[in-house]
Amino acid sequence: MRAVVQRVSRASVSVEGKVRGEIGRGLLVLLAAVQGDGEPETAFMARKIAGMRIFPDAQDKMNLDVGQAGGAVLVVSQFTLAAQTSSGNRPSFSSALPPQEAMELLEKFMKALRNEHGLDVASGEFGARMAVELVNDGPVTIIVDTQRSS
Repeated sequence: MRAVVQRVSRASVSVEGKVRGEIGRGLLVLLAAVQGDGEPETAFMARKIAGMRIFPDAQDKMNLDVGQAGGAVLVVSQFTLAAQTSSGNRPSFSSALPPQEAMELLEKFMKALRNEHGLDVASGEFGARMAVELVNDGPVTIIVDTQRSS
């Protein structure tokens, strides 16, 4: 799985002009499932993101995770994170999981954030053309890739 994680003061996602999901303070997670991903990668990604200490504590040090900071998570599926750009000018998305498999892993990821990590989770609409609005706080933007992380 690949994710772009952004610490936000607020974020929302709309489909056809209607807000589908929104949060105040928290994390915007743009997420792609790639070939080879399964439940272990999904659990790792949920654990990693839920535990990521990127919110300021009383001394203004990045020392709190999203739950400790009282934040929520907005998850937006984004298969374009699976883009392969090493050849030519048109990105290849062949490493992305097929839609049904990717949707199942996305749902498991959100369920883990809710049930195992106690987080409030909002989301976009899988497969839809979405408009994402955010105010990046910091700015803090981190890339997490289960194939490259430990």
